[in-house]
Amino acid sequence: MNAYAVFLRGINVNGVKILMSELGSVLTEAGFESVKTLLASGNVVLTADTDDADQVKERCEAALREAFGYEAWVIVRRRQQLQEALAAYPFTTPNDGTPRHAYITLATGEAEAAALLDDAPEPSEQERAAVFADVVFWEAPKGGSTTTSLARHFAKAKFQATTTTRNRNTIEKVIAALPQDA
Repeated sequence: MNAYAVFLRGINVNGVKILMSELGSVLTEAGFESVKTLLASGNVVLTADTDDADQVKERCEAALREAFGYEAWVIVRRRQQLQEALAAYPFTTPNDGTPRHAYITLATGEAEAAALLDDAPEPSEQERAAVFADVVFWEAPKGGSTTTSLARHFAKAKFQATTTTRNRNTIEKVIAALPQDA
């Protein structure tokens, strides 16, 4: 069995309400094992009898669409991919009195990550953003993760199917919860 982290996009916002217990049940019924949800923002760890992450993505999206009746999008990662992203995080928070959050935006591929910043507005003075492979690193002032120009750009509908953002702490929790490959 292979362990995967599955990140759902756009749940428990804008009218798409999914209880984590229901999410876990749906994915278990879809044939996944060791299913565990984390937080209420659509983070799941599970095992599957395939080494094909695209197959896991397709199975998860189909199960979610059928069970919950919405256009489901997920991003699937293995432990090593998440660890590499955390290790590559390029920013050291300046000691300037501005509290900040560190985010990692996961994308479905390198081109999709690059596209997120292609026509993006310039980050504010308290923000920074950088692309690394299939992720975008973003540091934003606390309280500004939905209101800055860059935050509003990241939330555009054209990125819904290809990206999802989590803070670094969430990524660390997901890695810690991932079962070992069998």
